[in-house]
Amino acid sequence: MIKVQEGLEEHLGRPLGADWIDSLEARYKESFEKGLRPVPGIIEALEQLEGPRCVASSGTHERIRHSFTLCKMLGYFEDSHIFSAQDVRHGKPAPDLFLHAASSMGFHPKDCLVIEDSAHGVTAARSAGMKVLGYAGGVTPAQKLEDAGAQIFEDMAELPRLIAEEF
Repeated sequence: MIKVQEGLEEHLGRPLGADWIDSLEARYKESFEKGLRPVPGIIEALEQLEGPRCVASSGTHERIRHSFTLCKMLGYFEDSHIFSAQDVRHGKPAPDLFLHAASSMGFHPKDCLVIEDSAHGVTAARSAGMKVLGYAGGVTPAQKLEDAGAQIFEDMAELPRLIAEEF
């Protein structure tokens, strides 16, 4: 976080102040509460999926749970199956988070399938030795996900079929 602060202060040409992170978090949370919605089709896809699943996110545990609560998705994941970059020394694009999640869930990385929407996440999953489906219906262009090593899909309604094809 220190590097982020230094970069922001350099860009702004002034110090941010002691409470900048608290202010940012409050505004971030407020914007989520006003506008965060689940990706179209994800709830229906989760309802169709059986078997073990987890979340391995770069966000904090608090932010993951808050986001999933707002989107009414928290119930699709056991509390012990939510992993954050806070749990490991190196976050994405390092493989640490995915390796930690697989180990905690009792799986070998080669037996895992990751659904990712960021190039850093795809890189992390591929470095961990996992298969990756890259969701290109979000903000990351499909080509970036594909270049990082993901099989691309653009519609969450396709997810149950794609997972069945992998396993």
